[in-house]
Amino acid sequence: MDVAEERRFREFVSARSPALIRFGFLLTGGDQHAAEDLLQTVLVKTAARWSRVDDPEPYVRRAMYRQQVSWWRLASHRRETTVADAPEAPGPSARDHADAAEVKLVLRHALARLTPRQRAALVLRYFEDLPEAQVAQIMGCSVGTVRSTVHRSLARLRVAAPELADLRAPRDSFEEVPR
Repeated sequence: MDVAEERRFREFVSARSPALIRFGFLLTGGDQHAAEDLLQTVLVKTAARWSRVDDPEPYVRRAMYRQQVSWWRLASHRRETTVADAPEAPGPSARDHADAAEVKLVLRHALARLTPRQRAALVLRYFEDLPEAQVAQIMGCSVGTVRSTVHRSLARLRVAAPELADLRAPRDSFEEVPR
């Protein structure tokens, strides 16, 4: 990699790392360290091919998705997630935080029950707010497959965590907004 290519790569990494870490966080099921490892692994591979990459953002996202799918298939990457001990006695103002944490835990466990492909489709479509065509490109499938995967994923989420239905706001739901 020449000096100009290296500068371009460094600029891309510094500008897009926060968004790519968030994407990795969701792909890894909420494991910050795994997300950082995922991004670092993909960036190392991308650096070797940087001169041939025309549009780096979709390239890196697709590589992250594919790398994560590869890791899901390996038994050695299936590990438990540790959490800190619960606080002794929450104060009265901590109730809102406890409710938010409870919702996050319920959602995290519900997402963990989805297949990797289903989780990735939901993350790309709703968290990253990507259009179906771009999700299809990243996942290497057709737009129709993205639609059906998202539909099945939402149905499975509704069964896995029916308590989330009571918490959603009209515009904050996982359901698509009519166009």
